[in-house]
Amino acid sequence: MSDIIRFPLATEKTIRMMEAENKLIFIVERKAGKQDIKKAVEEIFKVKVDSVNTTIERKDGKKKAYVKLRQDYPAIDVATQLGLM
Repeated sequence: MSDIIRFPLATEKTIRMMEAENKLIFIVERKAGKQDIKKAVEEIFKVKVDSVNTTIERKDGKKKAYVKLRQDYPAIDVATQLGLM
């Protein structure tokens, strides 16, 4: 996808978050900051990002980014574009 965003996550939990909270979840480059992730998502998917939260998984050391989109950009549309839905 890009140097920052590795791939989207598509689990039952992430699909519920898309529908209920308008969030997308990505595995990202471990060194990427929140502003880098926000900029990459906005450029790739042509959407506006409201906020970004990150966490590093203890098991495998991968970094997850929870990207909340603005209300006028449905996360479901982006998921469909990615082929997740």
